[in-house]
Amino acid sequence: MHSPFPLFDPDALRQLEARGTALCDGDAFALMARAGQAGWRCALKHWPRAMRIVVVCGPGNNGGDGYVLARHAHAAGREVRVLRLAAPASELAQRACADYLAAGGTIDGELGDADLIVDALFGIGLARAPDAATTALIAAINTHPAPVLALDVPSGLDAATGSAPGAAVVADCTLQFLARHRGLRTGTALDHCGELELAALELPASAFDGIAPTALAYRADALAGFFPLRPRDGHKGRNGHVLCIGGDAGSGGAILLAAQAALRSGAGLVSVATRAAHVPALLARCPEAMVHAVEGTAELPPLLARADVLALGPGLGQGEWGRALWQAVMRSDKPRVFDADALNLLADAGGGLRTDDCITPHPGEAARLIGCTIAEVQRDRFAAAVALQARLGCTVVLKGAGSIAVSAGDAAPAVICAGNPGMGTGGMGDVLTGVVAALRGQGFAAHDAAVAGALLHAAAGDAAAREDGERGLLPSDLLPWLRRLANPVRR
Repeated sequence: MHSPFPLFDPDALRQLEARGTALCDGDAFALMARAGQAGWRCALKHWPRAMRIVVVCGPGNNGGDGYVLARHAHAAGREVRVLRLAAPASELAQRACADYLAAGGTIDGELGDADLIVDALFGIGLARAPDAATTALIAAINTHPAPVLALDVPSGLDAATGSAPGAAVVADCTLQFLARHRGLRTGTALDHCGELELAALELPASAFDGIAPTALAYRADALAGFFPLRPRDGHKGRNGHVLCIGGDAGSGGAILLAAQAALRSGAGLVSVATRAAHVPALLARCPEAMVHAVEGTAELPPLLARADVLALGPGLGQGEWGRALWQAVMRSDKPRVFDADALNLLADAGGGLRTDDCITPHPGEAARLIGCTIAEVQRDRFAAAVALQARLGCTVVLKGAGSIAVSAGDAAPAVICAGNPGMGTGGMGDVLTGVVAALRGQGFAAHDAAVAGALLHAAAGDAAAREDGERGLLPSDLLPWLRRLANPVRR
């Protein structure tokens, strides 16, 4: 499977389920039988020596899938117990339970000694916090030493958003049914799903006709499609001139990181407008950049005129100096990338962006821009990114675990399936600003620059973390990897 690949929300998955049932001559139980059997095959693949298996079944059809799995495990000679808090409520789950019991299966009330726990409590429909009894059961699953296989969705997660309104199962592997779920690729879900796998349940490609994906997932393997070989007669003038603006007193390192990232991502020329005190250090660290002392707006217009793309925000501050430079950039007609304090100033102003602009907020900045709390942003990162785009009109990269890029037009949101916790340190966002600006300078459209830039940044973070680990990862550790990953092999 190569990326990008489609992701679907619960509404689309229900349509697919209905079409799958129709393809089974209207026999919905046939689809459940396939799901349960696929779950058993997945369990055998990952834990072939698991002899004591506990299947935790809910009252709905997800529980029905669990009963089918339990029957297959029992027929294979495994010691199987079903644990449930309530009897099956749906007709399909009742039939699956009856088949399991008729085959000699048992129902128990304890996890006990288990080599494998199968989570079949809730499916894609859950959007509320579990009740007290279910919360206690989920806690028992999460503290049990046995590995956990989740069927379709780890119970407690919202399959549309990836958030957990209450307790949620932490699985070692999640087997999705029919299609890949949008919510499992971002936010809280990333700590709960473990390895993600798909069982299409023999659904043909034609079943997807007319059902558009609600997001596209991008992994590092998609980078090659964004970065063609450069022509032999290329020169710096073809690769864009990026002007990085920022670095108020005490924050010179932020604008340095943005400039270095722009250069390592292929910008032909990089200029820096910063405080005079930072010029010597910037030139010493990065002689390739053209560094200019800018103590007021009078020095800025010639620099703006020469640049192709403007990157504003790293180390900018919200004082008189930063605000004056921000106002000058807001009057410019050049493509712009905004981050950090440029976003905070933008939140105060309430708008003024164009479709060819890009912003790269973290959840805190996003919350200020759309007037909500950070918790509300994280509760539905897709909705937050869409709201930002609708309010400001530009392309948005909502940073975080599973960054999301949204732009004007019909393109589905892009989810970046790369990055790691080691990237949660000051300066990483400054690097991303430089990367996106460099790609805009090289002719990337705003949407492609946002997606490719966020993916390149995250993949570089993963590559750097593989060398020496996540803890202690520095933004500057990404710089050599930006260059390596942005260059396809010339044959």
